[in-house]
Amino acid sequence: MSVIVQGVTRTFGSQKALDNVSFEVRTGEIVGFIGPNGAGKSTMMKIITGFIPATSGSVTVNGFDAATGSLEIRKITGYLPENNPLYPEMYVREYLDFAASFYLPRAERIKAVREIIGITGLTPEQDKKIGALSKGYRQRVGLAQALVHKPSILILDEATTGLDPNQIVEIRNLIRKTGRDKTVMLSTHIMQEVEAVCDRVIIIDRGHIVANEEKSLITKSLNRRGQVIVVEFDRAAEESLIRSLKGITGVTPAGPCTWLIEAEGDDDIRPALFDLAVRNKLTVLSMQKKESNLEEVFRQLTGG
Repeated sequence: MSVIVQGVTRTFGSQKALDNVSFEVRTGEIVGFIGPNGAGKSTMMKIITGFIPATSGSVTVNGFDAATGSLEIRKITGYLPENNPLYPEMYVREYLDFAASFYLPRAERIKAVREIIGITGLTPEQDKKIGALSKGYRQRVGLAQALVHKPSILILDEATTGLDPNQIVEIRNLIRKTGRDKTVMLSTHIMQEVEAVCDRVIIIDRGHIVANEEKSLITKSLNRRGQVIVVEFDRAAEESLIRSLKGITGVTPAGPCTWLIEAEGDDDIRPALFDLAVRNKLTVLSMQKKESNLEEVFRQLTGG
C-alpha cells in the first residue's frame, strides 16, 4: 500500500479543515481526490507530503510516517502544489537542475533533467526564462520538477487550474503517460478531469470523506437508488396521468410535450410508460433512460 491515512484531523485555530479522515491509495493507482473549494483537499495533500503536520491521526507513505519521516517521504514523492511556485527569473533547464540537486548527484542530474525535458515536451522552451512561458508551459515545468527525481508517488494539486481546453488535454495526457508506473493522487474539483484520468474516486466535503469507490462503480451506486426517464410525446399529456404509474416519485416538465420522470426501484418503467401512452392515444416520439454521471454524484454528495 503506497499511502495510508488513518483518522486524520487538522485544525487551524477554531476551524476544522479535516475531521477524522481515513483512506488508502494502492500502489499503481491513479486516484482522484475531489471536492468543492475549501473541502480540505490541499490540506490533506500537504499533510501527506510532510509540509504540514496533522493535528491528530497518522499518515504513512511507503512505510514512512509523515510525522517523523517527512524527509524520506519527499525523496520518493513528486509534489505539484496548487499555486505551482516557480522562479520566473530562472531558465527552464537551470530550474530543473536546481530542483534535481536536492535529490540527485550531479552526474545523475544531467541525465535526469535531459530525460524529463523530453518527456514533458519542454525541449523547445528549455533555454527560455520561466517568466516568459505561457501558463501551459509553466504547468509543464511544475510537473517536470515533480518528476525529475523519478518518484514512485506523484501528488498533484489542481494541476490544470487556469489552463485553456487544449492545454488541459495536453496536461491530462502527460499525467496518464508519466503515471503508468507510479501511484498518483490527483486533487481537483473538475469532474471531467477525474473521468478522463483516474481509476478510483475519493470525494471529500467539509473535511469528511463522503465517497470512496472505483470510478466505474460510483455512478452505478447512485443509479441503483432509482431511475430517471426523459420522454417526449406528440402532444401535451396531463401530469396526473404520468403520476398514476406505480413507483413514480417525481414528474417535471422539460418542454411543451416532454417530461422528466423519476421512479424508485430497479424495474425499468419504460414498458409501462409506453403502454400508458398507447392506452391514452399518445405517440412516444422519444424515450431515454438518463444515467447518472460523476458530476451528478458529486453534486448530490456535496450538496451542490
